Amino acid sequence: MPGQATDLSLRKPGWENEKRPFTFTCLPADSYLEFTIKTYNDHDGVTHQLGMAQKGDEFEISDAWGAIEYKAEGVFIAGGAGVTPFISIFRQLKTQKKIGDNKLFFSNKTEKDIILKDEFENMLGKNFFNIITEEPDTRYYKGRIDKDFLEKNINDFKQHFYVCGPDAFNAAVIESLKELGAQADSLVFEK
Repeated sequence: MPGQATDLSLRKPGWENEKRPFTFTCLPADSYLEFTIKTYNDHDGVTHQLGMAQKGDEFEISDAWGAIEYKAEGVFIAGGAGVTPFISIFRQLKTQKKIGDNKLFFSNKTEKDIILKDEFENMLGKNFFNIITEEPDTRYYKGRIDKDFLEKNINDFKQHFYVCGPDAFNAAVIESLKELGAQADSLVFEK
Protein backbone atom coordinates (compact mmCIF):
# COMPACT_ATOMS: atom_id res chain seq x y z
CA MET A 1 0.00 0.00 0.00
CA PRO A 2 1.29 3.53 -0.63
CA GLY A 3 2.86 4.75 2.60
CA GLN A 4 4.16 1.38 3.77
CA ALA A 5 7.76 0.59 4.64
CA THR A 6 10.08 -2.38 5.02
CA ASP A 7 13.14 -3.25 7.07
CA LEU A 8 16.18 -3.36 4.82
CA SER A 9 19.64 -4.77 5.46
CA LEU A 10 22.70 -4.99 3.23
CA ARG A 11 24.04 -8.40 2.35
CA LYS A 12 27.63 -7.38 3.02
CA PRO A 13 29.92 -8.77 5.69
CA GLY A 14 29.27 -6.91 8.93
CA TRP A 15 26.07 -5.25 7.71
CA GLU A 16 23.61 -8.18 7.52
CA ASN A 17 22.06 -7.50 10.95
CA GLU A 18 21.88 -3.71 10.59
CA LYS A 19 18.22 -3.46 9.60
CA ARG A 20 16.75 0.01 8.99
CA PRO A 21 13.22 1.03 8.00
CA PHE A 22 12.79 2.52 4.53
CA THR A 23 9.57 3.49 2.79
CA PHE A 24 8.65 2.25 -0.66
CA THR A 25 8.29 5.28 -2.92
CA CYS A 26 7.21 3.32 -5.98
CA LEU A 27 3.57 2.45 -6.56
CA PRO A 28 2.20 -1.04 -5.91
CA ALA A 29 1.58 -1.55 -9.65
CA ASP A 30 5.19 -0.68 -10.59
CA SER A 31 7.39 -3.53 -11.79
CA TYR A 32 10.32 -2.34 -9.67
CA LEU A 33 11.11 -1.36 -6.10
CA GLU A 34 12.05 2.22 -5.36
CA PHE A 35 13.20 3.83 -2.14
CA THR A 36 13.99 7.52 -1.71
CA ILE A 37 16.79 7.55 0.84
CA LYS A 38 18.59 10.52 2.34
CA THR A 39 22.19 9.43 2.83
CA TYR A 40 24.29 10.62 5.73
CA ASN A 41 28.00 10.61 5.04
CA ASP A 42 29.16 12.06 8.35
CA HIS A 43 29.48 8.51 9.77
CA ASP A 44 29.74 4.99 8.37
CA GLY A 45 26.12 3.91 8.77
CA VAL A 46 23.60 2.07 6.62
CA THR A 47 22.67 5.07 4.47
CA HIS A 48 26.35 5.81 3.84
CA GLN A 49 26.83 2.20 2.75
CA LEU A 50 23.74 2.41 0.52
CA GLY A 51 25.17 5.54 -1.07
CA MET A 52 28.24 3.52 -2.06
CA ALA A 53 26.23 0.57 -3.47
CA GLN A 54 27.32 -0.82 -6.82
CA LYS A 55 25.46 -2.79 -9.44
CA GLY A 56 25.26 -6.38 -8.24
CA ASP A 57 25.25 -5.54 -4.51
CA GLU A 58 22.48 -7.30 -2.64
CA PHE A 59 20.08 -6.33 0.12
CA GLU A 60 17.31 -8.07 1.99
CA ILE A 61 13.90 -6.68 2.91
CA SER A 62 11.15 -7.78 5.29
CA ASP A 63 7.43 -7.88 4.66
CA ALA A 64 5.76 -4.51 4.11
CA TRP A 65 4.46 -2.83 7.25
CA GLY A 66 3.17 0.51 8.44
CA ALA A 67 0.21 2.44 9.77
CA ILE A 68 0.45 5.38 7.36
CA GLU A 69 -2.18 5.03 4.66
CA TYR A 70 -4.42 7.47 2.85
CA LYS A 71 -7.89 7.75 4.37
CA ALA A 72 -9.27 11.07 3.08
CA GLU A 73 -8.25 14.54 1.99
CA GLY A 74 -6.28 16.41 4.63
CA VAL A 75 -3.02 17.94 5.76
CA PHE A 76 0.29 16.09 5.55
CA ILE A 77 2.99 17.27 7.96
CA ALA A 78 6.54 15.97 7.46
CA GLY A 79 9.87 16.51 9.14
CA GLY A 80 12.92 15.77 6.96
CA ALA A 81 13.09 12.22 5.59
CA GLY A 82 9.73 11.62 7.28
CA VAL A 83 8.20 12.80 4.00
CA THR A 84 8.96 9.45 2.33
CA PRO A 85 5.66 7.69 3.18
CA PHE A 86 3.84 10.60 1.57
CA ILE A 87 5.71 10.28 -1.74
CA SER A 88 3.91 7.15 -2.92
CA ILE A 89 0.61 8.37 -1.48
CA PHE A 90 0.79 11.58 -3.54
CA ARG A 91 2.03 9.70 -6.61
CA GLN A 92 -0.94 7.34 -6.34
CA LEU A 93 -3.38 10.23 -5.90
CA LYS A 94 -1.88 11.99 -8.92
CA THR A 95 -2.20 8.83 -11.04
CA GLN A 96 -5.85 8.60 -9.99
CA LYS A 97 -6.37 12.36 -10.55
CA LYS A 98 -7.41 12.68 -6.88
CA ILE A 99 -4.83 15.11 -5.44
CA GLY A 100 -7.74 17.39 -4.51
CA ASP A 101 -7.03 19.97 -1.83
CA ASN A 102 -4.48 17.88 0.10
CA LYS A 103 -1.71 20.02 1.58
CA LEU A 104 1.89 19.24 2.53
CA PHE A 105 3.77 21.17 5.22
CA PHE A 106 7.40 20.03 4.92
CA SER A 107 9.99 21.03 7.52
CA ASN A 108 13.73 20.84 6.78
CA LYS A 109 16.89 22.31 8.25
CA THR A 110 17.98 23.95 4.97
CA GLU A 111 16.59 24.45 1.46
CA LYS A 112 19.03 21.87 0.03
CA ASP A 113 17.47 19.26 2.35
CA ILE A 114 14.08 19.46 0.60
CA ILE A 115 13.49 16.02 -0.91
CA LEU A 116 11.79 15.93 -4.37
CA LYS A 117 10.99 19.66 -4.25
CA ASP A 118 10.19 19.92 -7.97
CA GLU A 119 7.95 16.84 -7.95
CA PHE A 120 5.98 18.06 -4.92
CA GLU A 121 5.59 21.50 -6.49
CA ASN A 122 4.31 19.86 -9.67
CA MET A 123 1.84 17.62 -7.84
CA LEU A 124 0.59 20.03 -5.18
CA GLY A 125 1.21 23.52 -6.56
CA LYS A 126 0.10 26.16 -4.05
CA ASN A 127 -0.61 23.42 -1.47
CA PHE A 128 3.10 22.62 -0.98
CA PHE A 129 4.61 24.60 1.90
CA ASN A 130 8.27 24.53 2.93
CA ILE A 131 9.37 25.41 6.44
CA ILE A 132 13.10 25.93 7.06
CA THR A 133 14.53 25.75 10.59
CA GLU A 134 18.26 26.49 10.34
CA GLU A 135 18.98 28.53 7.20
CA PRO A 136 18.94 32.26 7.98
CA ASP A 137 18.36 33.61 4.46
CA THR A 138 15.65 31.27 3.22
CA ARG A 139 12.94 32.26 0.77
CA TYR A 140 10.54 29.96 2.62
CA TYR A 141 8.87 30.26 6.02
CA LYS A 142 11.61 30.40 8.69
CA GLY A 143 10.72 28.65 11.92
CA ARG A 144 9.26 25.44 13.25
CA ILE A 145 6.00 23.59 12.86
CA ASP A 146 4.61 24.21 16.33
CA LYS A 147 1.19 24.95 17.78
CA ASP A 148 1.34 28.64 16.75
CA PHE A 149 2.32 27.73 13.18
CA LEU A 150 -0.49 25.16 12.92
CA GLU A 151 -3.08 27.56 14.32
CA LYS A 152 -2.06 30.30 11.86
CA ASN A 153 -1.92 28.05 8.80
CA ILE A 154 -4.80 25.57 9.24
CA ASN A 155 -8.45 26.59 9.43
CA ASP A 156 -10.10 23.19 9.89
CA PHE A 157 -8.96 20.81 12.63
CA LYS A 158 -11.76 18.33 11.89
CA GLN A 159 -10.00 16.96 8.77
CA HIS A 160 -7.42 14.17 8.52
CA PHE A 161 -3.81 14.83 9.50
CA TYR A 162 -0.88 12.68 8.38
CA VAL A 163 2.29 13.17 10.45
CA CYS A 164 5.73 11.66 9.91
CA GLY A 165 9.19 12.69 11.07
CA PRO A 166 11.59 12.12 13.94
CA ASP A 167 9.93 10.85 17.15
CA ALA A 168 10.14 14.20 18.99
CA PHE A 169 8.69 16.01 15.93
CA ASN A 170 5.78 13.55 15.71
CA ALA A 171 5.00 13.79 19.43
CA ALA A 172 5.05 17.61 19.45
CA VAL A 173 2.97 18.00 16.26
CA ILE A 174 0.38 15.40 17.33
CA GLU A 175 0.04 16.98 20.78
CA SER A 176 -0.41 20.44 19.21
CA LEU A 177 -3.02 19.12 16.77
CA LYS A 178 -4.99 17.54 19.62
CA GLU A 179 -4.83 20.78 21.62
CA LEU A 180 -6.22 22.60 18.56
CA GLY A 181 -9.17 20.23 18.26
CA ALA A 182 -8.01 17.37 16.01
CA GLN A 183 -9.68 14.08 16.92
CA ALA A 184 -7.55 11.02 17.63
CA ASP A 185 -9.22 9.00 14.84
CA SER A 186 -8.28 11.68 12.28
CA LEU A 187 -4.54 11.44 13.08
CA VAL A 188 -2.53 9.09 10.87
CA PHE A 189 1.03 8.39 11.98
CA GLU A 190 3.47 5.51 12.51
CA LYS A 191 2.77 3.99 15.90
